[in-house]
Amino acid sequence: MNTLYAMPGSDTFAELLSLHTGYQRRQLLLHHFPDGETLVQMAAPAPGGDAVIVCTLDRPDAKVLPLMMAAATARELGAARVGLVAPYLAYMRQDARFHPGEAMSARIFGDWLGRTFDWLVTVDPHLHRHATLAEVYPRASHVVHAAAQLAVWIDAHVSLPLIIGPDRESTQWVTAVSNLLCAPSVVARKERHGDREVEISLPEIDNWRDHTPVLLDDIVASGATMIQTLRCLRGRTSSPPVCVAVHGLFAGEALEAMRAEGAGLIVASNSVVTETSQIDISKPVAEAMVGLCATGTAAAGSATPA
Repeated sequence: MNTLYAMPGSDTFAELLSLHTGYQRRQLLLHHFPDGETLVQMAAPAPGGDAVIVCTLDRPDAKVLPLMMAAATARELGAARVGLVAPYLAYMRQDARFHPGEAMSARIFGDWLGRTFDWLVTVDPHLHRHATLAEVYPRASHVVHAAAQLAVWIDAHVSLPLIIGPDRESTQWVTAVSNLLCAPSVVARKERHGDREVEISLPEIDNWRDHTPVLLDDIVASGATMIQTLRCLRGRTSSPPVCVAVHGLFAGEALEAMRAEGAGLIVASNSVVTETSQIDISKPVAEAMVGLCATGTAAAGSATPA
């Protein structure tokens, strides 16, 4: 028998996984001492099964040490294997050394996860220079792609969508969603000058003035890219733009700033729980989790064990 545990902040997603799979949830508690240390306490997993820890890794620094201790404790209490379901996977952006002395966070974090967990399920990790997750995470894994769920939501809520990618990196999601919807699409050019400073050049869209622009990206963090794209759209469309993200992090005042620049609806998946989490991706995540629990190997097209 396989058991589910939820780290703080992931209870809602873990409950959805339990409903999809029938896996029993067991208690995992964190106690924070006055000196800043954390104590993990968890109910024992079913002997010989997989202990599955659900932990979306937005704002990860406060989560990773308790997560490591939870995984180690699950093994000590009898789990045959320990798997991680991380709907949002942090630290994938920094995949190269751009300046002397910089840490290559993607490889470091992936290696740490590989030493801690037997397998990993995640959703659309933010890979740039790596073709697959296997290049940074050395164990069995499955990457869930959310394009189908995004397309279903757009089809139900937006008439005549024009899918707009704010930068080249968004092309894979824009292409997949526009193909599913048989909708037109364009991709802007972005030049980044800093964490919150970007310059966007939008292609000609006059042929689709009667369409609703749907700005689509995998991650919205500071919102700077979406904000600049919204500014480029002023006066060029007849309908307020809709902003859609796989992972809505919305750091600081990002949501308020996007609305101030003319965004209508702002929605994201429930990989990170916010007020925008309207697109449920739990079912394909549950299917991937069951596959890895059942076989102990990666599904077709995913990484293989090291």
